[in-house]
Amino acid sequence: MNRRALLTALVASAAMTTPAWAQYGLSEADASRGIKDALGLAAQAATTRLGRNNGFWGAPRVRIPLPRILERTQRTLQPMGMSGSLDSLQENLNHAAESVMPRAAQLFSNAIRSITVSDAIGIVRGGDDSATRFLRGRTETSLTGYLKPPMTTALTQSGVFGLMRSALGQVGMSSASGEVRTQIIDFSTAKALDGCFLYIAEEERQIRRDPVRQTTSILRRVFGG
Repeated sequence: MNRRALLTALVASAAMTTPAWAQYGLSEADASRGIKDALGLAAQAATTRLGRNNGFWGAPRVRIPLPRILERTQRTLQPMGMSGSLDSLQENLNHAAESVMPRAAQLFSNAIRSITVSDAIGIVRGGDDSATRFLRGRTETSLTGYLKPPMTTALTQSGVFGLMRSALGQVGMSSASGEVRTQIIDFSTAKALDGCFLYIAEEERQIRRDPVRQTTSILRRVFGG
């Protein structure tokens, strides 16, 4: 190997071992704290927004539809003015999702505190929603499991299952009530989390782009430069 080739190889090797943090003047702790601060603020803002009255029901982008088997029936009956029980079912389902947002906020907070960010610089300097995508990939399965019990309670208290049985009776599907009950729980939990992650991603973009939203020194250091 000639001297130039050797020097090139040594430089390349050194570059490979240089921590990514140094390239941006950040430590691993800075990057990790910046990500967690941003996600914490974004999750709190998103769940607060969704937890308001009509947070889901009043927002078409996150409004939770009925599971497919009921939604098809709802759409068939609506033009005839006969979908009232299914419409009420859908509205109550959305209000149930709103009521569990404080619990969802706590779950997100716990998840954010507990994650280990081994590739924090890649997330910090990645796309506008890279931290949200990272959070979703790491936590969605566990969050679904944690959120399902309070969602079931909220659905029960909101009268959703009584409305469901009434609606199924009207269309001759009373025998399917157990199966549909499970579908409603699973579907509403998944859609509630979809709404959360959608709004968390929006909040993350704003924190990255708007200095006014960078409300802590670590956020200004990580995202401001």
